[in-house]
Amino acid sequence: MKLPSVARHIQDRDHWLWAGVCLGALAAGGVMQAVHMRRISHDPEHEPLGRPPEGRVRLVGSADGTILHAEVFGPEDGPTVVLIHGWTEALQYWIYVIRALSERGVRVVAYDQRGHGKSESAREGDYGLERFGDDLEAVLTACMPEGQRAVVAGHSLGAMSIVAWADHHDVTRRVGAAVLLNTGVGDLIAEQLLFPLPQIAQVLNRTVATRGLLGNRAPLPRFSTPLSSALIRHVAFGPEASPAQVAFYERMLVTSPADARAKTGIAMSEMELHHALPRLTVPAIVIAGAEDRLTPPSHATRIAGQLPQLRRLTILPDTGHMAPLERADAVIAAVVELVALIAERVAV
Repeated sequence: MKLPSVARHIQDRDHWLWAGVCLGALAAGGVMQAVHMRRISHDPEHEPLGRPPEGRVRLVGSADGTILHAEVFGPEDGPTVVLIHGWTEALQYWIYVIRALSERGVRVVAYDQRGHGKSESAREGDYGLERFGDDLEAVLTACMPEGQRAVVAGHSLGAMSIVAWADHHDVTRRVGAAVLLNTGVGDLIAEQLLFPLPQIAQVLNRTVATRGLLGNRAPLPRFSTPLSSALIRHVAFGPEASPAQVAFYERMLVTSPADARAKTGIAMSEMELHHALPRLTVPAIVIAGAEDRLTPPSHATRIAGQLPQLRRLTILPDTGHMAPLERADAVIAAVVELVALIAERVAV
């Protein structure tokens, strides 16, 4: 007759055990989150990344009516560099480059790509690469002093935008040189591999990359966690990126609008622009990261082989997809080199 009482005692004990396990897990998770946030806040890069430079705002209308948010930094009478950020980024992505170039007397124009940052979503819902090229043409037309030619530098989608622009616009009218960073212009899914898999499983990985990553419309976590940071580091960064740098990009990623993010990602997966590379008839530097899982160095090598005026191809060691954050000095040096080259040619 006492068995039910014993059973209830065991059941109550199990409930308390599970409650203890759950509370312990929550406590451990809280400790891990606190440690994670402390690593970010104590990173020497945290403070400078929290103070992005403020530019002079210009609103630019693209060919389809989409309004783009652009900002101008540095002196108005300096040589001009136009910076084009990548997918799920914003113009603040260039924080290191903007700051360094402005201090060197360079006039910097940076803008948010359509559907990114403070720019409008595409008026007609068109996120094809040709539209991104039209956006660059609109910015050049609105922001370039007459008779001056800029250095254009693009990261990932930004570099794709430069090549798409070259396919349909007069390259040498307003541009004198180009820097293409961490990019590919076709076969993105065929050549990238996010996770090490046996050969038989690589088709599945490409499907995951197309629909699960590039075309994903799911809402993203609104704050950084140890898990989200580890995943972003694996996919997008090299081993030497600092916690604050990873978190800096993560904030842009989680605030990117889902629809624009997905439509742009699908357009990138379907893109084929190798035929346009010979039209980019200005001196060009191509930079890749040796550890880039999104656009591996094989893309950069193929691009470099098709550019009419390649100055050099640089593959940065221990660097992932985010060279302007991970290796800002190398990116800045490349841009400054091309600014000087344009100045020399003008002086002759």
